[in-house]
Amino acid sequence: MSAPLTPHEALRIEAGARRAVQEVLAEESAVALLFNGEAHAVLMASPVDLEDLAIGFALSEGIVARSDELRVMEIIEGERGHSLHLAIPDANAAALATRRRSLVAGSGCGLCGLEALDAALRPIRRVAEGPPVGAAQLREAMARLPALQPLNAACGSLHAAAALLPDGSLLVREDVGRHNALDKLIGALAREGSTARAVLMSSRASFELVHKAAEAGIGLLATVSGPTALAVRLADEAGLCLVGFARDERLTVYAGAARLKD
Repeated sequence: MSAPLTPHEALRIEAGARRAVQEVLAEESAVALLFNGEAHAVLMASPVDLEDLAIGFALSEGIVARSDELRVMEIIEGERGHSLHLAIPDANAAALATRRRSLVAGSGCGLCGLEALDAALRPIRRVAEGPPVGAAQLREAMARLPALQPLNAACGSLHAAAALLPDGSLLVREDVGRHNALDKLIGALAREGSTARAVLMSSRASFELVHKAAEAGIGLLATVSGPTALAVRLADEAGLCLVGFARDERLTVYAGAARLKD
């Protein structure tokens, strides 16, 4: 599989001086997802943890309800990207055909190319009640996140999604697209049979991130930057705790405050 990082010669201009430097760039690859032989989506993603991406995408988009309903049959790498051939039950494939989503999603957008507004704004799942997360624990986890982003440390252009596990450890996935990073994390959790007390994102909170977290049954989403108004409305609807500006000693709770304790 292609390497997620590539060296590149560049010119640095700093304090009036010029010098040649070797930079590290994040690769961005076309990843085609085919369900039962039918092309469904093309994502622009980092070419790493692609099986996690496929499983998480299928779960967060409601294509399957459980990870055991999906099999990764084959991953084919070509000159122009990767093709993932996925098998799902016939009933799921028939339901998918009714809301066909043949798209090219840019790394900054998880919903570009949707054919109908109803498909973009599907009903959101209500998240089950669970024990609250401590604010101090959340701040401490956010402080640990940068050190657990080796790809971003090398190139400075990848997002991270991290699951706060019941034992306090963090499971992290990285990608050039924030929604891809979250899908990879959801897939990794499903493959490992783990649950997340919260998800931490090195990005703003857009409505598709709230939707994906709720679909995965995750009750708290914390992001480094702020949320959109639609993200807050959806979090309220789902009963999800949405925390923005989670950095340093600051936490701003926009929805679901009962899920976060002092």
